[in-house]
Amino acid sequence: MRVRFAPSPTGALHIGGARTALYNWLLARGGPHGPNGEEGTFVLRIEDTDRERSTPENVEQILDALRWLNLDWDEGPVFQSQRAGRHREALEELLASGRAYHSSATAQEVRAYKERHGWERGFRGEPESAGAVRLRYPDAGETGFDDVVRGKIRFANSSRDDPVIARADGSLLYNFAVAVDDLDAGITHVVRGEDHISNTPTQLLVFDALGVPPPVYAHLPLLYGPDGRKLSKRHGAASVQELRAAGYLPEAVDNYIALLGAGFSADEEHFSLQELAKRFRLERVSKNPAIFDEQKLRHMNGRHLRELGIDELTRRLEEYTGRHGLRGAVEISAEKIQTLADFWPLVSFLFDGPVDDARAFQKVICSDGGVENLEAAREALASAEPFTVENVEAALRGVVEALGAKPGKVFQPVRVAIAGTTVSPGIFESVALLGQEETLARIDRALDRAGARKS
Repeated sequence: MRVRFAPSPTGALHIGGARTALYNWLLARGGPHGPNGEEGTFVLRIEDTDRERSTPENVEQILDALRWLNLDWDEGPVFQSQRAGRHREALEELLASGRAYHSSATAQEVRAYKERHGWERGFRGEPESAGAVRLRYPDAGETGFDDVVRGKIRFANSSRDDPVIARADGSLLYNFAVAVDDLDAGITHVVRGEDHISNTPTQLLVFDALGVPPPVYAHLPLLYGPDGRKLSKRHGAASVQELRAAGYLPEAVDNYIALLGAGFSADEEHFSLQELAKRFRLERVSKNPAIFDEQKLRHMNGRHLRELGIDELTRRLEEYTGRHGLRGAVEISAEKIQTLADFWPLVSFLFDGPVDDARAFQKVICSDGGVENLEAAREALASAEPFTVENVEAALRGVVEALGAKPGKVFQPVRVAIAGTTVSPGIFESVALLGQEETLARIDRALDRAGARKS
């Protein structure tokens, strides 16, 4: 089995394109496929014939996204733009055989042809000495294929225009070049989005004209957002780079997008990349549109994140934030975060001081006994020795018991004093990690701000 991923480098890799790459990779790695039990081959081809948009920067974005997703390729990247000589050779072969012909017909002349012969009739031109090159469609019968995902797909030949496969200036069009490239690369299975279905008849005709059998085709359903509309930026992250910037793990992204139409049973959802390769079957892919729900991805990401272990999670968070010495903060926050991006807003107070949430300060400390409870907590914490999580908890719970207060009436003023807000990792762990001296200093500043301390 030889499969390929052939993106056009016109921007960041869209999530739908990432799923296409992943499905091809899973097919290649899911072996054995040959008589000797070998793996398949995953070919990366860059379809860069749009010279204005196909920049080196855009190519690197695609390569970067694939590397981040851990989707390694066996051959390539092959650049379509560097194969112009071979494309021209194949074009001359079709012209010589009569399967293609030069035509100078304009759009107006094609329209006039249809007005004479009926709008359901495909355009048929007469060979000329120069002009664009059109591929000749049969007048009768059908061109079709058995799609692995969608079943039998047929197109009436009589209704299809002879397609232009090369412009008058000699530049080749997509449907011709891609078929020649697939032929020369020995691609056995073409797995791509359903938006390419309409391209397939012309590509089949190119294979037939060149006298070779076509590959197997499988067209994947498009991805939609939870609102039933085609996935776009309105649904949040729309590219692999945006998902990475939002703090998602490549393991979770691979896992989640693999499930979008893979046909796994409902109780199967948590897999490594290697497990996905073993289980994936192209024949089970659904033809129905799949829904990309970022909230479900967040949930899955949280699970993958906690499976990393503290050492690896710390490494990734230090890389993501550009900070070092985060292990203690990771230990007390790992159960509370779902993405890498959740981490720093939750723990930054430990390193950069309390945030300034005036509303939280007024609500928690400056009303309903907050000052008095904070003063009692300070006194208890000042006596906690050694300043461990267990002793901090005992000190603060002792205040709760002594005051006959609800725990939140004591714990929240301490939290707002040290963090500046009502959200943090566990209060006992946060206080212990911050240390006795810094904790007491922050409480003192909070009390000063509340006007509770005497000069």
